Amino acid sequence: MTGGPRRAVWLVLAGIASVQLGAALAKELFDRVDPTALVWLRLAASALVLLLVARPRLAGRSRHDWWVVAGFAAMLATMNWSIYQSFARLPLGVAVTIELIGPLAVAVAGSRRPRDLLWVALAALGVVALGWERTDLDPVGVAYAGLAGAAWAGYILLSAQTGRRWPGLDGLSVASTGAAVLLAPFALLADLDGMLDPEVLALGALIGLLSSVIPYSFELVALRSLRPSVFGVLMSLEPAAAALAALLVLGETLGVLQWTAIACVVVASAGATRSARAPREPDVELLQHP
Repeated sequence: MTGGPRRAVWLVLAGIASVQLGAALAKELFDRVDPTALVWLRLAASALVLLLVARPRLAGRSRHDWWVVAGFAAMLATMNWSIYQSFARLPLGVAVTIELIGPLAVAVAGSRRPRDLLWVALAALGVVALGWERTDLDPVGVAYAGLAGAAWAGYILLSAQTGRRWPGLDGLSVASTGAAVLLAPFALLADLDGMLDPEVLALGALIGLLSSVIPYSFELVALRSLRPSVFGVLMSLEPAAAALAALLVLGETLGVLQWTAIACVVVASAGATRSARAPREPDVELLQHP
């Protein structure tokens, strides 16, 4: 691997680490501020930065352009809100592992190759194993993680349409703003006092940078010299990175069976992603996390 792709790999890995560090820091704040309020602070901070950087052009957009970006915003809000609700109830690595089933489903959707069905079976085995040892997994947390995975799948599908209709970062910046607007009333009702805490405000802004702005910027640079198939495989490491961040920041520990389950889902996602990208290398949407 030459210098450009090697540097790109490290940028993607750094972006993954940034996302999961932001998630771990967010969970550490849940005893001070409601998860809904905190996810709004994250979205608002990242939207503000993206608007300043992108300065999106809004004039001359068709009605369909706005419907697409509105759907994109709804998926972005749902995904972030539901995964934070899951974080409040489940170990970080477990929540992200369940969430990854959404992108995996997109990767194998419509495929009739037996090899892809094997990836599905391996992922299913991993998910079953998650609850085998920890019978105390909160079913509400599992449901929220599943909802986040479904929203991530919707995000993937809508990101392609948004990218075709909105150039550069315009679509993402508008969708991020829309997501923050959608969640604002729920955040205010959930914990207005917590949101007004200056320290929480500062940490919320930091989480926005770690969870959205930094990783997206790193990925944008990396994709200039990295094949989409390789990018997708690297992004499959998210559950393992989440479990490691939770261990280091929060002291969350998992059993051997849970680590094995995470490995199963990681391998299944990597395999399905690489298989899906094998015939050609189109634009990347598959496992890119906002």
